Amino acid sequence: MNELLLIVSLFVIFGSVLIWYKFFGKTGLYCYIAFATVVANIEVLLLVEAFGINQTLGNVLFASTFLATDMLSEFEGKKEANKAINVGIAATITFVVISQSWLIYRPAADDWASESFHIIFSMTPRIMIVSVIVYALVQKIDVFLYHHWWKLTEKKFGDKRRFLWVRNNFSTLISQLINTILYNLLAFGGIYDASTLIQIMISSYIIFVVTSLLDTPVMYLTRNLKEKGKL
Repeated sequence: MNELLLIVSLFVIFGSVLIWYKFFGKTGLYCYIAFATVVANIEVLLLVEAFGINQTLGNVLFASTFLATDMLSEFEGKKEANKAINVGIAATITFVVISQSWLIYRPAADDWASESFHIIFSMTPRIMIVSVIVYALVQKIDVFLYHHWWKLTEKKFGDKRRFLWVRNNFSTLISQLINTILYNLLAFGGIYDASTLIQIMISSYIIFVVTSLLDTPVMYLTRNLKEKGKL
């Protein structure tokens, strides 16, 4: 069941990125990135077993933010991609501040949710702070590499349009490797034992590799729709 849910969620999440872009343009991608960065860092608290390995949820959702920034890089420009990253950082910081204020309130006698909120969001500051730092770093690296590969292939082959798959995959795979190592070490070091942590890192990167390869058709579909005036 977990395996099926992960596969379905991948199609739903990647499809959502395309839908948000279609109906709301670059503003939709800004909003999507703000949503996904916050929710992915809550979802990551869930540890599940799928395909024979332990893995945290949130990987697919977080990977979709790279698809969104790559879309912005490709179709709106480097400046807009970096702006979207800043939106994601601001959204995460704002959520950390607000969610921590929930834990300060004294619950009423009839409250039933406060204990669960404390269990979930007491870990949120560490995860969110790590997320902000690592997210800012790896997303900036991703945008830089995307345009680096773009310039390299254009210079070598004299065609700006070709090799979309190269700039899309190579930028994401490198930045996601850095993300996988830094995020898991800083967020979960001391929480999980070394064996579990290594499993989480391996499974996370495998998921990122798969999602990176699978988001390439979405990039080509988006370009095709834009060229036909349907986006």
